[in-house]
Amino acid sequence: MRRILAALAVLAIAACSAPTETSDTTDAESAAVARAIYDAFAVGDISTFAGLLHAEIVWNEAENYPYADNNPYIGPDAVLEGVIGRVVTEWEGFAAVPESMIAQGDRVAVMGRYTGTFIATGEAMDAQFVHVWTIQDGQAIAFQQHADTWQARRASGMD
Repeated sequence: MRRILAALAVLAIAACSAPTETSDTTDAESAAVARAIYDAFAVGDISTFAGLLHAEIVWNEAENYPYADNNPYIGPDAVLEGVIGRVVTEWEGFAAVPESMIAQGDRVAVMGRYTGTFIATGEAMDAQFVHVWTIQDGQAIAFQQHADTWQARRASGMD
């Protein structure tokens, strides 16, 4: 399964525009920014999390995911209000845990799992995800989520 997810992540990176030729962001720099985003989220450091998002970030939740209703979210405030704020108030013990990363220039694909219990239904989720980040000047300028939407919708009582 991990090999399939890794292959899908490589395809997702290839399907997006190739890293820009003018980008001087290295694989390690991009991966470090992505890792810092997950680390800040994990400890609830919203200030650091938001600071790692570019002022014009374009954030897209997976189609049919519960928080895709306002796609795309433009800017850190929209992400914090429309996605992160909802996640932290609607889920107990929510976590987005990266298991592996593939970095290529300014693109980073992160494979991992979401876990948590939706408060209103008491239903738990343990769902896989692939996140594709685009990093520019030490900040995330684009985010695309690919996730097990069925589990999120089931847990939240949507399906």
